[in-house]
This record gives sequence, C-alpha cells and structure tokens, in this order.
Amino acid sequence: MIESLYAKSFASDNHAGAHPSIVEAVAAANAGDAPAYGDDSWTAVLAGQIRAEFGDDATSLVVLNGTGANMVALGMMLGRRFDAVICPETAHIATHEAGASERILGVKLVTVPTPEGKLTPQDVTSRLGGRGNISEVQPRVVSISEVTELGTCYTPGEIAALAEAAHANDMLLHMDGARLANAAAFLGCSLRELTTDVGVDVLSFGASKNGALVGEAVVVLRPELADAGPYLRRQTLQLASKMRFVSVQLSTLLTDELWRRNAAHANAMARRLADGVADLPGLSITWPVEANAVFAALPAEAIEELRSRYLFHVWDAPSGVVRWMTAFDTSPEDVDTFVADIRQTLKG
Repeated sequence: MIESLYAKSFASDNHAGAHPSIVEAVAAANAGDAPAYGDDSWTAVLAGQIRAEFGDDATSLVVLNGTGANMVALGMMLGRRFDAVICPETAHIATHEAGASERILGVKLVTVPTPEGKLTPQDVTSRLGGRGNISEVQPRVVSISEVTELGTCYTPGEIAALAEAAHANDMLLHMDGARLANAAAFLGCSLRELTTDVGVDVLSFGASKNGALVGEAVVVLRPELADAGPYLRRQTLQLASKMRFVSVQLSTLLTDELWRRNAAHANAMARRLADGVADLPGLSITWPVEANAVFAALPAEAIEELRSRYLFHVWDAPSGVVRWMTAFDTSPEDVDTFVADIRQTLKG
C-alpha cells in the first residue's frame, strides 16, 4: 500500500482520518431504520444547529462534497444563462473543480489576479465595465473562499466591504467555506460573524477537511433563494438517500464547538511548522500563515528529496513553492519530525 512508503502526510487535510467522536456518532446512528432523503431526526437536529450558528433565517442542505456544495450554491444564485461569477484566479471553482461550474451550470467565471488570494471591492467593480453590453456576460455573483486557496483569511470587515460592493451592484456574495472553521478559529470569531453578520448570501460549511468522513452543508442566508436548493441538490447528484449518516457528522462538529477545536489545532500545527523552518537559509515562507497551510519556496533538489519520504504538493514548480497542510490529527511530534528532516535536508 502507498501509505507504507511515506511518513506523515502533509499534502492535504483531506488525507486525515475521521475524528473519533464522528465515527462514534455515525455508528450510533446506525441503529434501526430511519426515513431517507433527509426526513430523519438527525437532519432535523442539524437544521436547528445551523439556525443557532448562522441565524433564524438560515436554511441548510446537506450535500456530499465541496464541489457539489459550490454547484448547488451557485446554481441557486444564477438566474440567467448569461450571468457570470467574479472570483480570484486562484479560486477552487476556477482551478480544481475540472470546469464543473462551466460544464454543470454553464456559467462563465470572470477571474481576477489577487496577490494573496483575496478579492477587494475594487477588484469586483473593475470587472463591471460590460454591464448592459449585450456582447458580454453579466456578473451576478461574487465568489470568495474562506480560507483562501493561498491559506489567507478574509476578516469580517473585508467580507462586509465585498458584500456591500456586490449588493450595491445588484450582485450576490457566495462563500466557498471548505475551511471556514479554520478562518473562524484563526480570527477568534463565530461562524455567524464571518457570514450572516457581514452580508454573505449563500455559503458552504466544510466538514470533510475538519474531521468528518464525508459531507458538507450548503447554508442559505437569503430566504428567497432557498426554494430552488432541494431541486438543484437532486439534479447535481448531491442528494444522499441515507442522509442521517452525513447529517450526524455535521451535527457532531457543531456540538460543543468540536469544529473550532479541530480547526484551532490544525492551525496551531501549521504555525509550529512555519516557525520551525522560518530561519532556514534557502527557504522562504511565501504567504502569511493564517490557517492550516504553509506555503514555502525551497530548492528543487530539497523538494525532490523530501518528497521521497513525505506526501505534499508542489504548488508552483518554476518558483519552487510547495504547500504543506496540517489537520486536526497532526501531532506536535509529527511536525517536529518533519521540521528536523527539512532542516537536515537543507543543511545537507
């Protein structure tokens, strides 16, 4: 098996297993029969927890994965065939979803270069020059990722400014929240303070990167958009028949803030890793370490040697930038062993 060839993986938080509490909750839900397609008590409990976290007007749709969550969410927000989505050029929907937005939704993504993966209001308004021109697509949605694909976090103020710019121009704000928990843990705020309170219209609440086996939730904060959600979920193959097993995972994360404890630990391990290598000659940290990702530039020969023992991704080969990810189950010993190996490799 490939796992036996490598030490601890630093490639992705998707490589981590499931949190023991979530495994136990899934096993407990496996008792007897329950109605299918979300008409079960676990999904009802989760819906109440979502309202408690995001506000009384929040509705939720349990889905299977992050790309599916984005397709359902964006589908609810795009009403016309000529609508478009403004997003960073590094956005997951633009780079790592195999053209799902274009293929499934038939929508054009209008991308913007961003130094740290974050859009600004000026970035949004700079893409509105074709408004009213019948020869151009018409931007309808602004999409951001929290945490961004470069490991940086939008502050509540930055999100509020984007929401204001979007709404002032008759657009909606979507948040890919695959690592929303990590951002809230880093910023020391609630999930609501990063979403509902600052004008986000629809978002995904990520679970699989934060200790779940599988599953995410689409959270709709603008009630008039909610009716289309169940149909889009079914149409995009995201409706789980035995939904209780997905819902109970999200519910467990939202119980006693397990989501925050998992994310805070992952963040702390990334900080430990960055601090452990920051003084090494020949290595530089390329973007601020704000969540559970460390981006570093180092020599190609060092990358090759380290990848013979560890799983991690080369983010940009020409510039020698790699991405190291930590997870809820990454231990200080895992990090310290990796740091020692990086130091030895660079010194050798």
